[in-house]
Amino acid sequence: MKRILTFIGGLTVIFVLVVVVAIVAGRAAKKSIASNTILELNLETALVEDLPDDPIAQFTSQKQPRLRDVVDALDKASGDSRVSGLLAHLGAAPISMAQAQEIRDAVGRFREKGKFTVAWSETFGEFGPANSAYYIATAFDEIWLQPSGDIGLTGFLLESQFLKGTLDKLGLVPRMDQRHEYKNAMNVLTERKYTQPHREAMQAIAESWYRQLLRAVAEGRKMSEDQVRAVVDKAPLLGAEALEAKLVDRLGYRDEVYEKTKERAGSGAKLLYLSHYLDRAGRPHDEGAVIALIYGVGGVQRGESEFDPMSGPSMGSDTVAAAFRAAVDDRNVRAIVFRIDSPGGSYVASDTIWRETGRAKQAGKPVIATMSTLAGSGGYFVAMQADKIVAQPGTITGSIGVLGGKMLTTGFWDKLGISWDEVHLGQNATMFTGTRDYSPSERARWQGFLDRIYEDFTTKVAEGRKLPKEKVLEVAKGRIWSGEDAKNLGLVDELGGIDVAIRLAKAAANIPVDATIELKQYPPKKKLAEAIVAMLQGEQKESSESAVLIRAMETLRPYYRQLRLSGAFGGPQPLEMPVQPR
Repeated sequence: MKRILTFIGGLTVIFVLVVVVAIVAGRAAKKSIASNTILELNLETALVEDLPDDPIAQFTSQKQPRLRDVVDALDKASGDSRVSGLLAHLGAAPISMAQAQEIRDAVGRFREKGKFTVAWSETFGEFGPANSAYYIATAFDEIWLQPSGDIGLTGFLLESQFLKGTLDKLGLVPRMDQRHEYKNAMNVLTERKYTQPHREAMQAIAESWYRQLLRAVAEGRKMSEDQVRAVVDKAPLLGAEALEAKLVDRLGYRDEVYEKTKERAGSGAKLLYLSHYLDRAGRPHDEGAVIALIYGVGGVQRGESEFDPMSGPSMGSDTVAAAFRAAVDDRNVRAIVFRIDSPGGSYVASDTIWRETGRAKQAGKPVIATMSTLAGSGGYFVAMQADKIVAQPGTITGSIGVLGGKMLTTGFWDKLGISWDEVHLGQNATMFTGTRDYSPSERARWQGFLDRIYEDFTTKVAEGRKLPKEKVLEVAKGRIWSGEDAKNLGLVDELGGIDVAIRLAKAAANIPVDATIELKQYPPKKKLAEAIVAMLQGEQKESSESAVLIRAMETLRPYYRQLRLSGAFGGPQPLEMPVQPR
């Protein structure tokens, strides 16, 4: 039996290695680009910012393009004489407002170089909203819609789920506090509906996005904002109604779109997926003065950046801080672009990354922060010391505040007939248990923690943004802002995407505006094949998020080495929530 298992294990490793080699060989085989190429882009799927070197992350996100890949490919192709146009498939993918703006800007730069652009969709929504998809489509010079399709341009609805009623039924009592009234993440646990400050902040975000949508559609479709507003109030629109309202240029099916697009491109036109084009043509920023690119994606946590198949990537302070130190130590690096997409997380981890941004500046390496979908609380904390901060108009940013507390679980255990007892030494020893409420001294100590963190946060914002402390205290209070509003308040310097950040990095490093640059990522990315090999060799650190696959790989490691040489509540733990700037 042991020999059989050894044989099967060996065959499994050989199979994995063959797949790895095939992937590497396939990607290494560069093919040519036709002289009359139409780039094909599928935006019927969600986009990702960046992923850690985790095989699970790379396997599960293979069909999800990276936002930077889309933007880089369009920017590279804009100056490529072999590329004549772009054909994009849109629909109702969950693309954030900020991501839509990043792509829309890239399409605009592509068109400015004389390339044609065609957007098509079977339906923008199909009995659902598709604001972001149609927002992107308005950057194209031609929009097609299937005759049976519709356009769900119905405006914005922001709704929140509240769990207090469920917690009451379960006998769970949140014992939490925030700094200050707009720090609304805890409200989903403590309230049954919006508080007045919570509603005010959400309403402001919706209004900001709505203004941005109206402007973009009006500009792209050559309509007035009043006309667009009237169309939105009538939506959703059926295909014929959308054509009459001038939201689309033609009604037609996929085969008709492709046929007409090829005719428009001229004789010998060939289609090429955007990702394949990027593999063959390379990225736009691949030589010249070096600018480091560092990603901070996901909830901020201590330790290394990881990937959870359920919740996605995390921003590990060890990983990001080490990336900053490596970029500082690299003599060739002239400036650092810090790309952020994060809802916040650990205060201590955020402070660790904040420290490294300051040390980079002291070492003469300017830091430009660029924010994607979200840079809230800890996500803003890590950016606030940058030389410049860039956000899209639709980026959710700010939330300068702190919340924390614990869940009292005794009522829940009572329902299950489970009782607890304990002994303790130390006046505040029961501070973090869910089986006891805060004592007066514990509560005072906890409030002191929240006050200290809020004071530290707002002080560092004032110093980093060069704002009067009084002004910071007015716009903080845990409130989220759109990027557009954040710029007006001084929390953001410029609106735009990574292209704007690169321009600002050049200026800060005294690199001529028209000079070529190399955008070098820290830490260097491993390809899927390299990540698998690293895991087999034991170089990949085990994380709880990818435990299943890693343990499976662990069983294969001995065989790999032989081949190479021969050629809810875990136990009595309380439910608690640490201090988190979310």
